[in-house]
Amino acid sequence: MEKDEIRRHDSFQSFDEICSIAEEKRVDFLLLGGDLFHENKPSRSTLVKAIEILRRHCLNDQPVQFQVVSDQTVNFQNAFGHVNYEDPHFNVGLPVFSIHGNHDDPAGVDNLSAVDILSACNLVNDFGKMVLGGSGVGQITLYPILIRKGSTALALYGLGNIRDERLNRMFQTPHAVQWMRPEPQEGCEVSDWFNILVLHQNRVKMNAKNAINERFLPRFLDFIVWGHEHECLIDPQEVPGMGFHITQPGSSVATSLIDGESKPKHVLLLEIKGNQYRPNKIPLTSVRPFEYTEVVLKDEPDIDPNDQNSILEHLDKVVSGLIEKSNRKAVNGSERKLPLVRVKVDYSGFTTINPQRFGQKYVGKVANPQDILIFSKSSKRSQKEAKIDDSESLRPEELNQQNIEALVAENNLKMEILSVNDLDVALHNFVNKDDKMAFYNCLHYNLEETRKKIGKDSDVSKFEEEDLILKVGECLEERVKERSSHPTDTPQFTSSMQSIENIRSKNVNRNRKCSLL
Repeated sequence: MEKDEIRRHDSFQSFDEICSIAEEKRVDFLLLGGDLFHENKPSRSTLVKAIEILRRHCLNDQPVQFQVVSDQTVNFQNAFGHVNYEDPHFNVGLPVFSIHGNHDDPAGVDNLSAVDILSACNLVNDFGKMVLGGSGVGQITLYPILIRKGSTALALYGLGNIRDERLNRMFQTPHAVQWMRPEPQEGCEVSDWFNILVLHQNRVKMNAKNAINERFLPRFLDFIVWGHEHECLIDPQEVPGMGFHITQPGSSVATSLIDGESKPKHVLLLEIKGNQYRPNKIPLTSVRPFEYTEVVLKDEPDIDPNDQNSILEHLDKVVSGLIEKSNRKAVNGSERKLPLVRVKVDYSGFTTINPQRFGQKYVGKVANPQDILIFSKSSKRSQKEAKIDDSESLRPEELNQQNIEALVAENNLKMEILSVNDLDVALHNFVNKDDKMAFYNCLHYNLEETRKKIGKDSDVSKFEEEDLILKVGECLEERVKERSSHPTDTPQFTSSMQSIENIRSKNVNRNRKCSLL
């Protein structure tokens, strides 16, 4: 919300408070679960403010009292290959470890993101970046950062965001996900390590293929920090029969005005000794207050369906009540912020009113006067289906493929070479990762796939033009059928130096031909 005059500083104030708590409590390190930034290429202003906060809190003379004993060149895949506090040119007193999320995930020619900039500045230890090797669904290997402090041994596993459908398939494919356990050391057996995993994936979804089941994870883990989900469920929850606990810290500020985001925001201070841990949740006091409620107009006795003024009066009472409720919660001595207020109105059997006009009277009283109200109609379908239909709870990435499929069907387009799924991936990379080569790579990949399949036919030289067109159609149908049986095998179309060099060489050759002419 950096362009919002009221809310533009909220996320920085929250992050500054988090770092202040870490500094005040003298923690050994700060662990982030991804999406430090809202996008792969944040603005200069956002990047500068983030660097200022980290520099202010992380660079000091405080001694770092733990040691990384694993192969750091494997843990930290940057040009330096070691944890940041070991650099003799920097006084790092508060190490920060972070994986990438789905918003700030690496992209482009060199597979980089804004988190890599912080890593190159020696402010953040970026880990958990996976290279999907192998063929088909792919293969990843998780190497832990092994940390020793006194008699306590910690194995920290990181898994940066991978498209949920693909990672779901990988977990269900034998040997596709390899977990490396610590080697036995003098005075420290494998069972002595306390194992933590931090990941950034969908946790609870109606579509089981679009989320990661907690039971996919190995039983040797002791504690899991689950990123991506925005609702703050900070208290560690035990997963029955698995032997580990999960904490879901949620987002540090309200990123969307839904019920789950209105819960109080916390950080978790985790103290570990041997194989035991003690959690201590700490509320964030700098977060802008957010009040949420739902109203069903037909259930309110004081509303006349034919009188719009009675609807306005009732909604005014509801909003005023939420503002008063927020003011009562205000912490004494802290800076009072205008609250966020959201009222979800079920207007079945009634007419709507203009939300912008309604919010004008609350300018200066709430932080979001333009979108206090959101209108919806109750569905006759089951509650489960209704939840799926709730546009507020759906993330944009879940809608991409549906939109493309609808667009193709609506215009009666017959795809001859490109598959809808591949086009969806290319659009995702182009929009969310600013990958300007996404569509080129998608087209190039599909052309090569088609050529290979046609080339397998021994009589290809005898094909007539009509036969070739039919063969191209058959190839597409065959590829789509393969993808439908293995939907997560859809390739990630990221730019490569090779593809760029191919374009350059073609342009050079073309220029040479022109000069010869």
